[in-house]
Amino acid sequence: MNETITDYDNTTELDPRIAARLKRDDKGLVAAVIQQYDTHEVLMVGYMDDEAVRRTLTTGRVTFWSRSRQEYWRKGDTSGHAQFVKSFALDCDGDAILVEVDQVGAACHTGKHSCFDEGGQLPVIVGNRPACVTDRMDLD
Repeated sequence: MNETITDYDNTTELDPRIAARLKRDDKGLVAAVIQQYDTHEVLMVGYMDDEAVRRTLTTGRVTFWSRSRQEYWRKGDTSGHAQFVKSFALDCDGDAILVEVDQVGAACHTGKHSCFDEGGQLPVIVGNRPACVTDRMDLD
């Protein structure tokens, strides 16, 4: 089901068809992955409740719920590093959101372009798909 902003006109509450698809945590929040729309670089992860989702869908700017400050915040209102929404999608379970944005300036509060620039890569054993596997592995 593709939802677009023209599918509903209620700007005071989240459309019930969208709200019904969200699977929230015990605090009423859903994780939102923010990705640069043209490069697909993951910029940050934030959290949204129904009101933050509604604001994001109806304003074209990303709004989050701050778990530490217990308030809404719109990316860029104080820093000038705004996120302009290009697309908004739910995953198959409804427990994660992917928002593609046009990022102005840094996405991270540290001033880095991405919140994943500071943390750095962790050591990992790299998995390599066998050349003969093209679709699905038989695990039997």
